[in-house]
Amino acid sequence: MSQKRSKPLLRFAPSPNGRLHLGHAFSALYTWQAATALDGAALLRIEDIDSERCKPEFTAAIYEDLAWLGLDWPKPVMQQSERLDAYAEAGNALRDQQLLYPCFCSRTEIAALATHTDPDGAPLYPGTCRHLHRGEQIERLQRGDPVQFRLDNEAAQARAGLLTFSVVGPLVTDRPQIRYARPGRWGDVVLQRKGSPASYHLSVVVDDAAQAITHVTRGRDMEAATDLHILLQMLLGLPTPIYHFHRLILGDDGRKLAKSKGSPSLASLRADGWTPDDIRRAVGLPS
Repeated sequence: MSQKRSKPLLRFAPSPNGRLHLGHAFSALYTWQAATALDGAALLRIEDIDSERCKPEFTAAIYEDLAWLGLDWPKPVMQQSERLDAYAEAGNALRDQQLLYPCFCSRTEIAALATHTDPDGAPLYPGTCRHLHRGEQIERLQRGDPVQFRLDNEAAQARAGLLTFSVVGPLVTDRPQIRYARPGRWGDVVLQRKGSPASYHLSVVVDDAAQAITHVTRGRDMEAATDLHILLQMLLGLPTPIYHFHRLILGDDGRKLAKSKGSPSLASLRADGWTPDDIRRAVGLPS
């Protein structure tokens, strides 16, 4: 008897730390369009692990904006704020493998010592605390010093071995091609902070596995970060989806739209008389 093929599952996972803009609209519409092309389904996930910046009113606004665009999704919606135990468990699994270590360096100290940058252009952590004596680690933890927990990237790669993953493009229905992951360029990234069970990198791989996501559509600005996600999936024994990197929506300055830059929100465009078809035309998708 032949085994039943699992249904393709994709996801759109915004953070409710501001109003959605045209870049989010393109990503959401593209994901739903890709799910249809694959004869699958698209899920909505709310990435609200940052309790200081994420607000319930922005979550409600996400639902409103997506419904206005004509999109629907299965209920209930996964919310990261309800999954802290799952992230803590993943962090403990890495700690049991002796792949996490406490770091007490401030951003100022790291910037002063760093000689390279990561793929996002941030100072690359020079590994200052990687070899701290265990006694000093315990003393500083007990004292309550500000701390974050970093992945020992070199040790993690040695354990994981050669890493590959499947990428499709330019169409999401194209035949997958094998790509080699290069997570070493990220160095010893922060995966947990005091009072926060997971960074974006850790939570996203845990959530994708929990939702059985088979295809991840994300912007080209996330290509490099995907290498790190492949490493974490291997270390945690999680499945690796097929990845597709879509184009970005750029502003008049040639840079991608961002909440932090004050890019016009969908709500403001709607108030100015834009229709969902206007949004689709603006981002280059069929009405």
